[in-house]
Amino acid sequence: MRKIVLGILVGVLLLAGLAALILGMFLDRAAQAGIQTIGSRLAQVSVEVRHVNLRPLSGSGRIEGLVVRNPAGFKTPAAIQVGAASLALRPGSLLADKLVVRSIHIQSPEVTFETDFKGNNLSRILSNLKSTGGAGEAGGADTSAPPRAGRKLQVDEFIISGAKLNVSVTPMGGQAITVPLPEIRLANLGQGPEGITPDQLAKKVMEAIEAEAIQASSGAIGDLTRNAADLGKELGKGLGKGGETVEKTAKGLGGLFKKK
Repeated sequence: MRKIVLGILVGVLLLAGLAALILGMFLDRAAQAGIQTIGSRLAQVSVEVRHVNLRPLSGSGRIEGLVVRNPAGFKTPAAIQVGAASLALRPGSLLADKLVVRSIHIQSPEVTFETDFKGNNLSRILSNLKSTGGAGEAGGADTSAPPRAGRKLQVDEFIISGAKLNVSVTPMGGQAITVPLPEIRLANLGQGPEGITPDQLAKKVMEAIEAEAIQASSGAIGDLTRNAADLGKELGKGLGKGGETVEKTAKGLGGLFKKK
């Protein structure tokens, strides 16, 4: 009798493990497709994800190889590159109407802030996220259909740590300076029954990234403009008005960021 009971228990555990494995694989594919498809439509740039691994029983997860490409017209290949991000979910909410995310932690991402005098790549993506039409070409992203709000979320904590910021100025030949980006921490997003949608979450995160990037880039921009101004003075000795143009360009760029 004992052997029969043990056999039944082992069989139940095996079936439960198999069910969890199948559910996890289904959720992994669904999450990866959702991030890439909906993310690309909302941001109007190509969003790519190499791998998603969700563990329904423990409520943990991991996203690897997330890349947010740049809008057309910018020279750098990507705005945001994430090697790995960890998730902590409430397991019981995976199939519920509202997914409860205890924490999202993005570790050591690489953010590129590129300006072309008319604006910058991060603000362009943020503007795309805020737009409601979702129309237009965007670096190969499929924008034929308008973005949809998606599932309700609750995110208790969203952390970006160890990030580095590449500051690039297109009109100055694509020179870049890398500086650290301060930790970004958002909390209590989507509390209450109404929750928060993926597009609303994306807007809040991009707003925080852009604000910190503008502030963190000011020193790097100062270095670039000072170097350009010095170069302009040297060139001015032999080029006359050409040197003045370079110096004015550098000063104008510095003014652009002071306004921000």
